Amino acid sequence: MRTKTAAASERPRTNHWEPGPNLDAPGAPGIPPTWTSSSKDVVGSSLGIARLWFTVGHGIVNEVYWPRVDIPQIRDLGFLVADGKGFWAEVKRLGKYELRAVAEGVPAYEVVHAHPRFSLRLRICPDPRRDVLAIECNLETNDPSLRPYVLLAPHLGATGYGNRAMVAEQRGRRFLAAARSPFAMALAAVDEYQQDAIIQASAGYVGTSDGWQDFARNGAMTWNHPAAGPGNVALMAELPQNCVLALGFASTPGAAATLAVSSLLQPFDRLLKPQISDWSKWHRSCGECCATPVELARPLQDQFVTSTTVLRTHLDKTYPGAMVASLSIPWGDSGNERGGYHLVWPRDLVECASALLAFGGEEEARDTLRYLIATQNVEGHWQQNQWLGGEPYWRGVQLDEAAYPVLLAALLADRNALDGIEPQDMVRRALGCVARIGPSTDQDRWEENSGLNAFTLATCIAALVAGGHFLDDRARHWATQLADFWNAHLDTWLVAQDSDWTRQLNLPGHYIRTAPASVLSGGRPALDEFVLIRNRGDGASLQASAQISTDFLRLVRFGLRHPQDPLILDSVKVVDHLLRVETPSGAAWRRYNGDGYGEYDDGRPYDGAGKGRPWPLLAGERGHYELCAGQDSLPLLQTMANSASPGGMIPEQIWDGSSVPQRRLEPGRPTGSAMPLAWAHAEYIKLAVSRHLGRPVDRPEAVWRRYEGRRRIADYSFWWPHAQIATATRGSRVVIATASAAAVHWGVDGWHAVSDVEAEDTGLGFFAAELNTSALREGQWVDFTFRWRDGSWSGTDHRVEITTNA
Repeated sequence: MRTKTAAASERPRTNHWEPGPNLDAPGAPGIPPTWTSSSKDVVGSSLGIARLWFTVGHGIVNEVYWPRVDIPQIRDLGFLVADGKGFWAEVKRLGKYELRAVAEGVPAYEVVHAHPRFSLRLRICPDPRRDVLAIECNLETNDPSLRPYVLLAPHLGATGYGNRAMVAEQRGRRFLAAARSPFAMALAAVDEYQQDAIIQASAGYVGTSDGWQDFARNGAMTWNHPAAGPGNVALMAELPQNCVLALGFASTPGAAATLAVSSLLQPFDRLLKPQISDWSKWHRSCGECCATPVELARPLQDQFVTSTTVLRTHLDKTYPGAMVASLSIPWGDSGNERGGYHLVWPRDLVECASALLAFGGEEEARDTLRYLIATQNVEGHWQQNQWLGGEPYWRGVQLDEAAYPVLLAALLADRNALDGIEPQDMVRRALGCVARIGPSTDQDRWEENSGLNAFTLATCIAALVAGGHFLDDRARHWATQLADFWNAHLDTWLVAQDSDWTRQLNLPGHYIRTAPASVLSGGRPALDEFVLIRNRGDGASLQASAQISTDFLRLVRFGLRHPQDPLILDSVKVVDHLLRVETPSGAAWRRYNGDGYGEYDDGRPYDGAGKGRPWPLLAGERGHYELCAGQDSLPLLQTMANSASPGGMIPEQIWDGSSVPQRRLEPGRPTGSAMPLAWAHAEYIKLAVSRHLGRPVDRPEAVWRRYEGRRRIADYSFWWPHAQIATATRGSRVVIATASAAAVHWGVDGWHAVSDVEAEDTGLGFFAAELNTSALREGQWVDFTFRWRDGSWSGTDHRVEITTNA
């Protein structure tokens, strides 16, 4: 075993980590950078103070995130094995490796790459106390000439542009280093005696002078460039057959090197021990908080443990409770965009927090609620998505995302687990926002279309009812009455009775994906309007009545409709006819007909257009429906597990076309979309727990008590300036709702029996004037206008007709 490297005087000098320009590698600035594949084998982090997260894909380390879970800092860290005489092999391209966790539920991994001439064994573990990722590398071979070579591609600050790479030295040790202000990293290596293990090293520009190009052209490492950058850069180092590497992060290369070396001055197993202990303790503590531990057959139980670990890994440490949608970049190897799924979506976040809560992660769920309360906008809603600190990325308003945090608060309250959190103000403002904007949302849950959507409305209705626990009597009254009104009119707004599918399948009606807002005043004829299909390159559109999604299943999950309701059953038939796909992994569903979010048929990556593929997440949602219907949801749970990578990562989408081996696309297996998708893991956990409980674990108790799957007659019909209904149900009272105080001047059948009603403050940020119309007969109508508090009139007369079925 080598115990000493070349003398420092023999190496290129790199004063203070700043090599001169004459030492720069050729080929600046390198080819345009991309991220690596979104196909992850596993993800991981520590539970200690270290602020570092990592992913493994194709058997090597991919993105490493620091100091927050939304900032990837490298593209990948891989290995070549070569003999210096022309033979070389890049292990990630071999495609023959085995991966396992070092202990159940612990994100530290062993990967063994197999080749006829060697076996490369890697063990990967984060340092729980330092911002360092450690990798033990053991090359097993009968050929003493073979050496491992590490390849490192910095993407500091979440981009491949503008990075500087260098082979540097500090205090007698050699490092690979990179910097892009305010971030820096250093990769150090030691042998079994904890001595510097880097034999030779080089920096270069990707695609021109990097180490991989050296081997591709020369069959050996012949370049020793001390530095490269700024640009798209990469680093390489020759290593002994057995060594340990440490990748450290800090604000300067020197500081990062100090962390890396500090971590290396101990046996690798000393890092594994606290990692195993911390995670095992966390799993036990969650199990102790969970009153009904889940019991499944071994493979499904393994997936359950993996999914809990994946969710916990996605939580940030600077912002406790915050979680990105995925530690991957969909189709990342086709671009340099950082955004990807490294953002907080309130919807995904609550789905994941409620899954953590379902198996006993109460403290994590409370942290999420605290984070959401802290990032709520004054108007009551949240950003469509945001960076961890709350800065918006996309700025759309989605009503389900305004309602979701209320549901999380209600689920915690149902378990008596709020532990001192006072969410009343958050709930009041969120429900006020839902009331003032709904029932039409600017964007549905897929962020593509405005209008009335069953998933969005189910979430909002549930929040209006469940949030009543946190409101005073007056606000609770108006919140629940509005929920009753929306719930009672879902079938009027969202059911097509004369569509391509009712005629083709001989059905009386079915739920649609999205109804235009004009359905409120125009009724079902508005469903003939065309709705643009997003994520398509051809500008395609369908009549609202012809576009179908699985979104209506949320009505059953939250107890707003019975699973055997004839309309639900008929809608299931339409969905299965259009969207169900039988794959080798099991039955799965596409989002909606005509969807363009996914690879093209030839396997080309999604580029703003493509073709939608089945989602394992939707198999989980269907499993919840089957559970509510009294059927065994186990086959759908099995589908989700079958769709996962060998390391248990559940993807956003699976492939449903013919095999495309050159793009690693096989039927029933993950596509290039996000993997893991945190929401999919949350759905797997919740379906497993729900199956054990015999009911949806995320259904708020107050919602079930109020509806129990039955349509409830609404006492009120709500007219808003932004949501002007044309009819009201006979027997209900018409409520004129406004955002500010007003007096309503109204009469009947052409301004007879005129009177004035002062709108009252509902306590939810809007005012309501209740018109006593309950005695009016079908065919009569109400005329009204309103006068604002400053004495000015609205200037428009309005009319609402009384009907039997509004």
